[in-house]
Amino acid sequence: MSIFQESTDEELVSLLKEGNEHAFSMIYQRHWRRLFVIASQKINSFEEAEEIVQDIFFSLWTRRMNLEIQGNLSNYLSVSVKYRVIRVLDKHYRHRNYLNSLVDMSLVDDSTQENLLFEELRGQLSKYVAELPEKCRLVFQLSREQGYSQKDIAKELNISEKTVETHLGKARKYLRSRLAHFFQILL
Repeated sequence: MSIFQESTDEELVSLLKEGNEHAFSMIYQRHWRRLFVIASQKINSFEEAEEIVQDIFFSLWTRRMNLEIQGNLSNYLSVSVKYRVIRVLDKHYRHRNYLNSLVDMSLVDDSTQENLLFEELRGQLSKYVAELPEKCRLVFQLSREQGYSQKDIAKELNISEKTVETHLGKARKYLRSRLAHFFQILL
């Protein structure tokens, strides 16, 4: 193998084109460390840098018969690292943008939809409150719309607090059953 150590890169490339594995090994030994350092400085990941260098040498071996190198081998391999690094960084960039777009889609302002649902719910609630028996409806409206306490409602309507409690219980039960389908839509 000492004959290959003394060979120039041009001579090794010529032997590589003939399929000489020893020439390929010598090219690898001469250049892998420098290429790895270049890649790892740009990528900040030893695993990806190693993969880039391995891909370059794999490509060099598989394309050895058709290999046309303009200039010296060292520059050719450095440029190969540069382009592989750009591809990896582009892949990271596109992946990050894709993830950000997923996050953005989940944060889409759906306040218009929420307002429409709220208005529909309010309309349904008003309709069902109107269907309540008169005394029950009046107690419910004083409690929920006017903010009266049960004690104040009893005093205002001249009925017992227990009767107010009963009317509110009936109203809540009726409204809950009537609006159940609406809440299932929301879930």
